[in-house]
Amino acid sequence: MQGKVSDERNFNRMITVVSIVIPVVVALLFGIKIPNVAPLSFLPPIYAAINGLTAVLLLVAVWAIKNGNQKLHQNLMTVNIVLSLLFFGDVYCIPYDFRFHSIWCDGLISYVYYFILITHIILSIALIPLVLRTYAKAYLKKFEEHRSLPDIRFLFGCMLQ
Repeated sequence: MQGKVSDERNFNRMITVVSIVIPVVVALLFGIKIPNVAPLSFLPPIYAAINGLTAVLLLVAVWAIKNGNQKLHQNLMTVNIVLSLLFFGDVYCIPYDFRFHSIWCDGLISYVYYFILITHIILSIALIPLVLRTYAKAYLKKFEEHRSLPDIRFLFGCMLQ
């Protein structure tokens, strides 16, 4: 019992650190200006594909757990975590290519674009600890607590898509 409490404390510390470090790193990356960067306009379709695949796999994972296939659910959720890390690692290349942003930043559409972008960033920051906490609860085999968290995460996830 005490080992589980200690493990949970360790997870909570890691989740707190990661939930703070990721937004700080992102903020720092947005402040970096690299001259003469080649166009990165090929990246947004890759991000869309990763997001689309993640959404489909999340739906399949929900289907799997509702049909009692815990192992498939676990594997799919692990793949989704990996896809999210891949997305995170790649998506922050875009700030280096301001030509991509300038395509969208003319006229009235710029206000819509930046509203969506800013709310997306804020909600994704809020989602980081929820996803990690849900994953940790499952890892620690605290399935009752694990089951209660996805409802909150699902709400945020819907807002992000």
